Amino acid sequence: MSTYTFGQFAQSDPTSIAVIDQIGREWSRGELFSEINRLSRALRATGISPGDCLAIFAPNCAEYLQTYLAATQVGLYVVSINPQLARSETAYILGDSHAKILVAHQAVSALARATVDSLESPPAVLLAIGNIPGFTALREFCEAHSLEPLQDPIPGRPLTYTSATTGRPKGVELPLNDSESALQRIIQAHARNGILPGRDHVHLCASMLYHAAPLEWSAIALHMGHRVILVDRWHAELLLQLIETHRVTTTFMVPAMFVRILKLPEDVRRRYSTSSLRFVAHGAAPCPLEVKQSMIDWWGPVIWESYGSSEGSGTIVSSTDWLQHPGTVGRPFAGCELKVLDDEGEEVPPGVTGIIYMTRYTGDTFRYRGDPEKTRAAHRGRFFTVGDIGYLDAEGYLFLCDRKIDMIISGGMNIYPAEIERVLIQHPQIADCAVIGIPDELMGEAVKAIIELQAGTQPTSVLKADILRFLATRLSPAKLPRRLEFTAALPRDPNGKIYKRHLREVHWSAQGRRL
Repeated sequence: MSTYTFGQFAQSDPTSIAVIDQIGREWSRGELFSEINRLSRALRATGISPGDCLAIFAPNCAEYLQTYLAATQVGLYVVSINPQLARSETAYILGDSHAKILVAHQAVSALARATVDSLESPPAVLLAIGNIPGFTALREFCEAHSLEPLQDPIPGRPLTYTSATTGRPKGVELPLNDSESALQRIIQAHARNGILPGRDHVHLCASMLYHAAPLEWSAIALHMGHRVILVDRWHAELLLQLIETHRVTTTFMVPAMFVRILKLPEDVRRRYSTSSLRFVAHGAAPCPLEVKQSMIDWWGPVIWESYGSSEGSGTIVSSTDWLQHPGTVGRPFAGCELKVLDDEGEEVPPGVTGIIYMTRYTGDTFRYRGDPEKTRAAHRGRFFTVGDIGYLDAEGYLFLCDRKIDMIISGGMNIYPAEIERVLIQHPQIADCAVIGIPDELMGEAVKAIIELQAGTQPTSVLKADILRFLATRLSPAKLPRRLEFTAALPRDPNGKIYKRHLREVHWSAQGRRL
């Protein structure tokens, strides 16, 4: 089996551009690889050991990728922290991961400093991309060390914390001894889907590196010899500009991005060429059928959907297969096994909904860091679940319904919020939405929709009535929201997931319900 690493491409062709960062600076392969090696040596000089944790607290920048690739060639776990979290949430992740090194960007200086000051046992080494009081500048930290490649690299891994949509985030810990083989299996999966190493590919990182999928896609692109374009502040027209300017071939997006670019004026959409695109992956949240169809009609059969989680990826589907099985999230990756089980753990027949269980296609297994009880609860033998509900059709294509914890039981009927959300988002005045169950004396739970409107749209009784009419032509009466609420902004993370726990707890905190 052929193996690929960024170092191989950097040494064979050091002058090629590896990264164009958020301010337009170009980093050659040779320059980036030298800085990675120097940082790796500096990290080792601190006395860290394989299996220790390094945390990154930064927006998108080339130094983010430098830090990640340096840490993962000296056997470290890398914890990426979302700068949009509250200080208490940031402190929890730093403490739970026992991070020994923190690399923070000066753009989040105040929060980084306040978080460190709140910890009883802060990371021993504090490094800054730029300048942060009390932190050592990254360049200063590295400057005394050699640029030469390491002779004895030790593969490390990301330590991804779940999005905390249902409680405290959990660290998904994978075995270090499988790091290199897992990396090569991911590269093989890309190649099987037509993304080949060493070819003239340009990857656009359209989301934030502190989320698992954008970081993995960007790192894999570098390991496969592809150029990476970073953007720090996403907006719909900018995405189209970057695709045309850099002749982007691959990118990872979330459905919320599709919705926003589809709602651009037609003349703006036609202004930019997207003909260079060869593989556009999307995931992280359900995608409405109409949105997916519109994207395929616009960009062609280059849209691929994957289903998975921080715990592991499970399925993938091409545009061609999706058009033949509308709504599916595909069939398992090579190496992944997938089952749909009932509450007793028995496998259900095709067409019957149940809890989705699968194995990691990379062949390894995870555990939740420091929580053996949650690890056991998520597994049935080799198979694990994150609580998603779905069914398989007769040909083995998986269809998602929702997460079990999000399911609404109203009058004994199971209602899946994702189904209602997929219809709501089609309304022309709606920019974003979330559907939750709220207490109801008669029905047990009632359906509530929380809606973020398009810019310039006012929440009026006329609009509310129009939305309900729109839903009534597309959903059965039992699924229609009993209440509509308008909000300025939903608590959705940049990876596309809504923090529904925050929305539900307002209604359920007095009911004693576990959120």
